[in-house]
Amino acid sequence: MALVSVAATGDESTATLLYACVADQGTAAHPYVRGDALGLAAEAPRNLADMVHFLCALHGRQPGVIDHAAGRAIDPVARRWLTRASEALAAERAYLARLAVAVGPVPGTPGGAGNEAMLIAQRSALGVLAQSDRHGCALGAALAFAIDWAAVRRLLDHAARRLGIDPPHFGLGDEGDLRPVADGCDEERALLFGARQLALQQRGLWDLLEARSQARADT
Repeated sequence: MALVSVAATGDESTATLLYACVADQGTAAHPYVRGDALGLAAEAPRNLADMVHFLCALHGRQPGVIDHAAGRAIDPVARRWLTRASEALAAERAYLARLAVAVGPVPGTPGGAGNEAMLIAQRSALGVLAQSDRHGCALGAALAFAIDWAAVRRLLDHAARRLGIDPPHFGLGDEGDLRPVADGCDEERALLFGARQLALQQRGLWDLLEARSQARADT
């Protein structure tokens, strides 16, 4: 899987700003992801199981962010990428479902009764974002999702290997695919707004998973 880079290129192109936004506010920057809770910690298996189930609940249903955005694309370059990405997202959903079965049930977590309502609210917010009538907003959300999902996939692949499962090909695209799509959008502010909102929603999920992990550790 090609990892996305967020290194500055010396300019402020739309793509550069997009990558910087996701790097600063998305999955890879979250303390829970950067720490040991999902890696070497003794409680990592339960945390990984929790992660898989919650990612499946949030992003494992169709249509998702990319699917919604594909239905609103106007620019031919964006439409081509979104079509391919929508197909790749179907493979990601199948991967999530396979992992959800393999990791076993959702770990019991004190105070977790209200988490389903939070997931429903997040799914609703993502749906509204990806169906925005503001030109460029849905595309920005879809691009940010693809960039952020590369970080998510590192975690999913780690869980898969622990379970003896070979990770599938990552098909949402690398920088060479995504940068031209971002730079081809003539609504930079809307695109970056959509990207920022998507990254913040992802961050909210990791906040929730971190809180659940802490609740389990405190019992």
